[in-house]
Amino acid sequence: MGDLFLVRHGETEWSRSGRHTGRTDVPLTERGREEARAVVPLIRSHRIGAVFVSPSQRARETAELIGLHDAHTDPDLMEWDYGGYEGITTVAIQRERPGWFLFTDGVTAGPPDHPGETAEQVGERADRVLAKADAALANTEGCVVLVSHGHFLRVLTARRLGLPPCDGALFQLATGAVCRLGTEHGRPVIAGWNVRPGP
Repeated sequence: MGDLFLVRHGETEWSRSGRHTGRTDVPLTERGREEARAVVPLIRSHRIGAVFVSPSQRARETAELIGLHDAHTDPDLMEWDYGGYEGITTVAIQRERPGWFLFTDGVTAGPPDHPGETAEQVGERADRVLAKADAALANTEGCVVLVSHGHFLRVLTARRLGLPPCDGALFQLATGAVCRLGTEHGRPVIAGWNVRPGP
């Protein structure tokens, strides 16, 4: 079976300023587009069997700029629903809740269209994505590429490794970065993490 490649979308105005960007459909900056184009040699040198992408425009445009035009849009790949913390930075949240940490402390309730998610709920979505990715890996030659978001892909990695969703906190992931999840002796491993093209 091939490997699983994870691609975090390129920079947006909100990611640059540290604002939590869950369901708000913020576009890429020009730098974000450059980050996406720079990923091309990291991905296109591999045989690609299937591509899944978040419905958010920042993820879809990243996939298009890489040249992944036959991507399947999957709402399970959306970013963590930050609920009442949407658009707010960690620094601002910690003024009200000193020591707050997303992976362990969660979010406050938001409006009905994005009420917020627990780490466990994000983990359930990640498990569904992994099941779809494994089915694609079993039925095609080549690797599977997931184009998504920072916190979601961190949770997905934790789940792939058999860890609880909150252990996604262990994996830093920059915009425009690529990760590779593979196997060794039949067990899931990180084969490459937070890889960004050189200057």
